[in-house]
Parts: sequence; C-alpha cells; structure tokens
Amino acid sequence: MHDIRTIRDNPEAFDAAMALRGISNASAPLLALDEARRAAIHASETAKAQQNAASKQVGQAKASGDDAAFERLRAEVAQKKAEVADQEQAAREKDAELIAQLMTLPNTMAPDVPEGTSEDDNVEIKRHGDPTPIANAKEHYDLTADIDFETAARLSGSRFALIRGQIARLHRALAQFMLDTHVDQNGLTEVIPPVLVKDEAMRGTGQLPKFAEDSYQTTNGWWLIPTSEVPLTNIVAGETLSESDLPKRFTAHTLCFRSEAGSAGKDTAGMLRQHQFEKVEMVSITHPDTSDDEQLRMLACAEGILEALGLPYRTIKLCTGDTGFGARRTFDIEVWLPGQNRYREISSVSNCWDFQARRMNARFKPSDGGKPQFVHTLNGSGVAVGRALIAVMENGQQPDGSVVVPEVLRGYMGGVEVLATS
Repeated sequence: MHDIRTIRDNPEAFDAAMALRGISNASAPLLALDEARRAAIHASETAKAQQNAASKQVGQAKASGDDAAFERLRAEVAQKKAEVADQEQAAREKDAELIAQLMTLPNTMAPDVPEGTSEDDNVEIKRHGDPTPIANAKEHYDLTADIDFETAARLSGSRFALIRGQIARLHRALAQFMLDTHVDQNGLTEVIPPVLVKDEAMRGTGQLPKFAEDSYQTTNGWWLIPTSEVPLTNIVAGETLSESDLPKRFTAHTLCFRSEAGSAGKDTAGMLRQHQFEKVEMVSITHPDTSDDEQLRMLACAEGILEALGLPYRTIKLCTGDTGFGARRTFDIEVWLPGQNRYREISSVSNCWDFQARRMNARFKPSDGGKPQFVHTLNGSGVAVGRALIAVMENGQQPDGSVVVPEVLRGYMGGVEVLATS
C-alpha cells in the first residue's frame, strides 16, 4: 500500500509511476478523499475546542445563578458534541474509503525495471545449461500412466492430478531435497504454516481485494492460500521488530490453491497449471538498505536448486507490464521443457519493498533509537514442486521411455537411478 503523504507531496511523480502500470491520473481521486478526510478531522477538532470552551462557561453560569445562560450554554455543548461525533464519523468513513482505494493500486516500479507492456518485453539476463537434444521428446503426461488425470477428474474435476507409485515418490523427493537445501545450505528457517488464513492475511500480502476471484474461500470465511508467501510474510504482521532481528528468512513446503479464474483455456493439458499444487516457498523480511541484495541472494538460492538437479534454465527480469501487483521488481526463472520445446516459468523472486509491510503494519526499531520504520518483504519460489517434477521427467527421458533420476535425488529415492515409467 502507498503512503498518502508521499502522494500528497509529489502527485506528479506518483502519477508517472502508476502510468507505468497502465493507470492514468491515479492521484486525483486519492487526494480528493484525503482532502475530505482532513477537512472532517479539522471540523471535528474545531467543534471539540468550541465544546470545551462552552463546557467551562456552563459551570461559570451555574455558579453565578444565570439560569438563562446556563440553559443556552448547555444546549450549545450538546450541539457541539453532536457535531464532533458527526465529523469524526465522516473522517472515519473517508479514511476507510481512502484505504480501500489505496489497497487496489499496485506497487511502484524500481528504476531498473525495463518498460514494456507484456511478457514479450521481458529481458533475459542469464542462461544456464544447454538443453540436451531429445528426438521425439514427450511431455510428462505421455511418459507415465502414474500421473492420472482421469481418476482425478472423476474425484475433483479438471485441473487436478492423482500421482501414484515411483512418480509420487519422485515428487516427494523433490520437495524434501528443496527444503533440506534451503535449510542446511541457504540458512532459511523451516516453517509449517496453516494453509487456511483470515481476510487480513490475504490483504496483507496483496491477494485481497484484487485477486479474490483467483482464490478459494471456505463457507466460514477462511481462504485457502495461493502460496505460503501469505502465512510466512504475515508472521511479522503488526509486529515491531528489533533491527538486530533482521533479516528473517523462512521456507515452507505447502499445498497451494488457485482457482485460475483468469487463466481459462491456458495450459489445460498436463500438470503445468493446476487448482491444487505444491511449492517450496522462500520469504525474507529485511532492513530497507539490504532488500535489493537479498533479492539477488534469493534468486541464487532458487537457481541453485535447478543447477543441482541438472536442469537447463534461463533467468529473466520482468518488464513493467508483466510485473505482479505487489512487486517492485521480479526475476522469473524459466526451466527448459523438452516436451514443449520451450522454457516455462518455475520460480518468481520478487522484492516488494515496504508495500506489503504498510498493509500489514510490520516495522522495525532502528538500533540507533530512531523512530520505527517499515520492513521490506521479499518472496520467491524455491521452487514449484510439480513443475520441477515435469522438468526432471522430460529432461531425464530416455529412448526406451525410462527417466533418469538426478543424482541429488537418489538418496531420497532409496538409491533408484532410473525409473521405468512405461
């Protein structure tokens, strides 16, 4: 969420920043609400002062025996009290309207984010590994019958999968390997968070109100998390940390749920885009001075997972038109999928600066005794487990239909080196 004081001080800069997001004249309605809110506050304070002055005069009139003045002043006090209540209510209503408007506006962009309108304007900054040529490469769902979409559809509908046998074990091995790497090598703290959260948690990270239709809500009001970014980031919601507590680095392996309401017709075949999936997430809570370096650190953590698995990938910097709502800068990692003969996203690593922290009221107290400041929050996939399974299967496929298990996973697979999938 944005600071209205910053918008008030420099509306032209704010409008220019929002224009990069495709939003024109963003400051005008906000400043109008802000002006109405401040006017109501001023009117309330004026009426309160007049009420206090009249209250003193009531006592004086009573003591002097001036009954007429006493009744007049007492009526005036009652009137001013009602005015105060009315203006305070008006101020609260305008404040709520202002916050609601601010909640719908995306984050501003970092200066180094390339301008553009779509994914076609994203900029590749790194490529690792050369895709191995595979004649007649198959997609993951043609490599095994143990990814069962028919049974899943009978149970739950489209965009679900039922995974069996050694493929299920490979999926579990991937998640375990990712967690162990992030905890043992990358220094993250493992968390097992709830996957059902309240409205305020979803608002805190920016899923509400904008993305309500892409999320699932239970009949009693909980939301199923779209990613563990939501509970992990909200660990610090409402907190004032000590500067010495920073950075905080968390990781979690959870189920994730997305309705994919805005993705009708996209990636309907296979496991690439599901309503229910698993992901190993990374979240960092940092000092403002270190968040840009932390983003590069997190990016290296995600890239390291793919490198250890021997998967070719490329890293891109998203342009202004493709950067997500809450992010100030995002790097995507795309893994090579031979079955599609193209790179597909497997991780996004975003720096949100203080955008989420303002929504959550998450601060830290500087060690020099200065006033509390908002923390910076970052999140990144470390990585999507189902997509990693797809990539391992497709890149490891052999002419006889078997799949080579990456060496780093074999200990998790009971020593199995090759899966006979057909």
